[in-house]
Amino acid sequence: MTGRSTPWPGIADDVDQPRANGGPGDDDTLRERLESAADAVDAPDVVFAVSRHGRRTLHCAGTAPPPPVPRQDLRYEIGSASKTFTGLLLAQLVRRGLLTGGEPAAACLDPGRRTGADPVTLAHLITHTAGLPALPADFYRRALPAWRTNPYGRYPAERVTDAFLRYRPRHRPGTRWHYSNFGVAVLGHALSAVSGTAWEDLLATHVLRPLGLSGTALRAEDPKADAVGHGKDGRTPTLAFDAGGFEAAGAVRATPHDLLTFLEAHLDPDGFPPADALRAVRTPVLRRGWGHRHVHTVAWFRHPTDGGPMYFHSGATLGQQAFLGFRPDTGTALAAMCTRRFRAHDPFVTTAYGFLAED
Repeated sequence: MTGRSTPWPGIADDVDQPRANGGPGDDDTLRERLESAADAVDAPDVVFAVSRHGRRTLHCAGTAPPPPVPRQDLRYEIGSASKTFTGLLLAQLVRRGLLTGGEPAAACLDPGRRTGADPVTLAHLITHTAGLPALPADFYRRALPAWRTNPYGRYPAERVTDAFLRYRPRHRPGTRWHYSNFGVAVLGHALSAVSGTAWEDLLATHVLRPLGLSGTALRAEDPKADAVGHGKDGRTPTLAFDAGGFEAAGAVRATPHDLLTFLEAHLDPDGFPPADALRAVRTPVLRRGWGHRHVHTVAWFRHPTDGGPMYFHSGATLGQQAFLGFRPDTGTALAAMCTRRFRAHDPFVTTAYGFLAED
């Protein structure tokens, strides 16, 4: 099997991390499930981190030799799962009365600009109903020379905002759902512009520091602290992801423990400062698809289970993948990461989703 050619198959490290209300003791069934899930992923580095009612269990494995820093202490690129941080940030700004969500994005970016009768609002951008494509029309032309290395890094912030201000949606905003990295990136720049605060500082002030997420950043800072991604073959290292002007859509990198803290806050909002915002991002805001089966909040995809809804979001960069999810009915949170680029029939997301859905 591709990626199993190294002499270290099956290397694993289980770590039990009891929280304030957690007790000692092993859960053999959970450990077996975690080991099975990690083996199914087949990547150089794999971490499945689970929290059940505040008690954490992490299983680390991979086809590569263990890095100098334990896998559970590295920061991993979470790609589009970064949008859950952006959604929470917007909800926090709205709950604090700093915004309503109904502000026209163009007016935030260009205060002197006139907007039409149906402008694209901040709420449209975060809910993927702004009528924008997945990426700007000229993104591919600019990104092509670096397609296998760092295509987003060739598309800076000013090009994102310029492309948005020039774009004319084909459909009236709010009438159709289309997943858009472009739209959430624009939201990040609009929030920065209207607040007069850089995106990194805005996120740190309203999300990272209140939740105590000291192991979360928007760019690689230390080779010893950041996980190294790999190509589809599971062997070729990739460069650290550069989000360019798409920071709000995919720049977050974080440790498994920080991601569990982030998810635990959603499970038990009362224990964290932005409690109202954490509750707000669990509220469904739209339905789409045949029979309106697909439910979304401002930050999460929401699917039903026998016991109640589960919330999740996945993400990928050119060399890593991530899955975040939580289930209020079972008090379970899952943060899963791997350092192998998505390929056809990749098992990572389906494995992580199945693990949480069957919990």
